[in-house]
Amino acid sequence: MEFFYVFCPPLLLVVSLKYSAPAPALFALPRTSSWRDFYIAQEYLDKYYTPKGEHKVGEMIAGGNSLMNKVRQMQAFFGLKVTGKLDHSTMNVIKRPRCGVPDVANYRLFPGEPKWKKSTLTYRVSKYTSSLSNSEVDKAVEMGLRAWSNSAPLNFVKAKTGEADIMISFQSGDHGDSYPFDGPRGTLAHAFAPGEGLGGDTHFDNAEKWTMGMNGFNLFTVAAHEFGHALGLAHSTDPSALMYPTYKYQHPFGFRLPKDDVKGIQALYGNNRMFLHHQPLPSPPTPMDPDHCDSRVSFDAVTVLGKELLFFKDRIFWRRQAQLKSARPLSITSSFPQLMSNVDAAYEVAERGVAYFFKGPHYWRTHGFQIQGSPRSIADFGFPRDVQHIDAAVYLKDERKTLFFIGDEFYSFDEVKRKMETDFPKSIEDEFSGINGRIDAAVEVNGFIYFFRGPKAYKYDKEKEDVVNIVKSSSWVGC
Repeated sequence: MEFFYVFCPPLLLVVSLKYSAPAPALFALPRTSSWRDFYIAQEYLDKYYTPKGEHKVGEMIAGGNSLMNKVRQMQAFFGLKVTGKLDHSTMNVIKRPRCGVPDVANYRLFPGEPKWKKSTLTYRVSKYTSSLSNSEVDKAVEMGLRAWSNSAPLNFVKAKTGEADIMISFQSGDHGDSYPFDGPRGTLAHAFAPGEGLGGDTHFDNAEKWTMGMNGFNLFTVAAHEFGHALGLAHSTDPSALMYPTYKYQHPFGFRLPKDDVKGIQALYGNNRMFLHHQPLPSPPTPMDPDHCDSRVSFDAVTVLGKELLFFKDRIFWRRQAQLKSARPLSITSSFPQLMSNVDAAYEVAERGVAYFFKGPHYWRTHGFQIQGSPRSIADFGFPRDVQHIDAAVYLKDERKTLFFIGDEFYSFDEVKRKMETDFPKSIEDEFSGINGRIDAAVEVNGFIYFFRGPKAYKYDKEKEDVVNIVKSSSWVGC
């Protein structure tokens, strides 16, 4: 077994085989399963319960130092009955998907308490996965990092090229860092403690099914955990903590670090109150972002809300009154705290006084700026299971239908019947002359549909069935 050799010295392997006869005494399981589970448990314990200080790499898995002592140590860590035997409850924990960082560590920190000596860290995704779009990966990564910067004086800046403090990549099998991945389930990801070279680097097993929702393994959940390691945290024994070693889905939107994780990160870096006292600007981008008039600016979502137009971009949005050309920037959290950032799509049904905001596989319903209830699944609209996010949405007032744009196709939702129309999806290019490819945002104003794609906004005349004007996206916010 290749994975076994990586973590077990040859001498240990020989001894294990020579004296394997007594091994089943460790078990409180049916004898037929003992031998297979014995070797599974031995690999697990050799990997995750080595002496302190031998590893400064953290992982998440999908489920004296004698073997029996290691079993006791592992049982104590997970709050199991300490018997030294590989009973059902112990084997169930061993087989869970989890992080790959060893569980033997000091408090919540790596041995030696490594940490970054600066408050602004760069990160870069150098290799993406085919399971998700690049933009989805970027969102999961950004949200995972923000989970920590919300509780500690840390800034994270995305780098497009070159080396970054935290290099992020999706890898398969042996990828050159002495911690090979093991295929589906098992070890999901690992990250290295702060330091030079590999320090801070975070790797995800590309053999896993990565998702933005609950099917497969939620990338935000695993990324947020791994970034804890990249910042200097080891595993926690608190089952409610994000840094608990086994995988447990965390809802990405509105996520707040559990108390145990907050204590751990603040033990290393202090708290945000200290940071704000010494820094002239808060860590998130300010509403008065000077780049909003950049000719290359694009929007994540655009919608009418009451008598205003809202333009969303990353963590901020602009409010523009219909009769005015200028727009006022605000942070999304100031008006929509549950959304936090990165709105995918939005639209308003004015006659009902409701609006809908979409992020990944979820949506929120609002009355004006007041969010109503908890997030719900976009499956409510009748999308196929494989649709996990929406690129853009626009409500057509006369038709009383909402168009949802996903990739190079779109769906039509009947707002009167509250039902998705048949014979969809259809090609955007085939149905909207002059509009090709993916749409970032869309909104209907004065009977025209405005499609936002990158730095350009296309004015579409429904009667002429064609684009009649093209302007810069930034012109909509007073630039």
